[in-house]
Amino acid sequence: MTRLADRLPAFPWDRLAPFGDVARAHPDGIVDLSVGTPVDPVPASVQAALAAASNSPGYPLTSGTAELRDAVSEWAARTLHAVVDPATVLPTIGSKELVALLPMLLGLGAGDTVVVPELAYPTYDVGARAAGCEIVVADSTSALGPQRVSLVWINSPSNPTGRVLPVEHLAKVVEWARERGAIVVSDECYFELAWEAQPVSILDPRVCGGSHEGLLAVHSLSKRSNLAGYRAGFVLGDSALVGPLLEARKHLGLMMPAPVQAAALAAINDDAHVTEQRERYSRRRGQLLSALLDAGFTVEHSEAGLYLWASRSESCWDTVSWLAQRGILVAPGEFYGVAGAKHVRVALTATDERIAAAVHRLASH
Repeated sequence: MTRLADRLPAFPWDRLAPFGDVARAHPDGIVDLSVGTPVDPVPASVQAALAAASNSPGYPLTSGTAELRDAVSEWAARTLHAVVDPATVLPTIGSKELVALLPMLLGLGAGDTVVVPELAYPTYDVGARAAGCEIVVADSTSALGPQRVSLVWINSPSNPTGRVLPVEHLAKVVEWARERGAIVVSDECYFELAWEAQPVSILDPRVCGGSHEGLLAVHSLSKRSNLAGYRAGFVLGDSALVGPLLEARKHLGLMMPAPVQAAALAAINDDAHVTEQRERYSRRRGQLLSALLDAGFTVEHSEAGLYLWASRSESCWDTVSWLAQRGILVAPGEFYGVAGAKHVRVALTATDERIAAAVHRLASH
């Protein structure tokens, strides 16, 4: 018997720990820009909705409340420019558990091939490995040839690079996948954090021709609403895929807690706090971007999302060390694929005070 842990790679973040120790030794403390975890307050209206629903002794619906599904459908219309039937919306316990479990929940396994981007969130790979699938790393359909593929992951805006894929690229992927009966899953968790390019959903009619056949879009409230601690996400798209996902999740007991569903409803109905949070990140991004460029870094892509994809044209570990000596911790690009060997991912998720500290230290390089 092969244990699940034996199929998975070593947990990469353990390798960063010694650099964290170096950064924490800085006289003014660490500036941790290594992870994309929110640091700003949860909107008051969302906290109030959670508290009001806290007396929830019964089991919640795996499918989510009708009010929540309706709200997501309306949000998709105004934000993704997609017409989505509320019946094809499924709440998830954050987005990471869905990403990790999706190949298994879709019934994929040995003999199935999953395509992941060359630079990618590691959990796409982990989920495919956990299900026993084969993995192909590719950014273009032309690199795949006649190979049989079951699932294609795309991520726009990208983690880690912040790259935004244009309509033409997405449409080509959808066309290619449909010709071969492959599922396309689009991770769009950073969709509402655009800086220099406007993200496009896989469910946008310009991409999919008005049909969601074979398509799933994954979204999260963690980044746009500071709800990482609540674990609130959702998947939407093809009813022929969402229906079986719902049935499988019922059997496995994968259900968003009722108070979190109430909080998610409040968050998804309120666009004002998203604008406010986006403005915070925009200020921090501008300060960090200028400081990195002045310190001799190059910054590529970074058109949207919560990261700057930066390089000093050296090993990413040398750059991590250089920054750690100045009390700044970042993520090595190697964590996201061999193509990231000379880059680091710099997160915008620190307080204004810590961002200012990082800017000061970079200016004193």
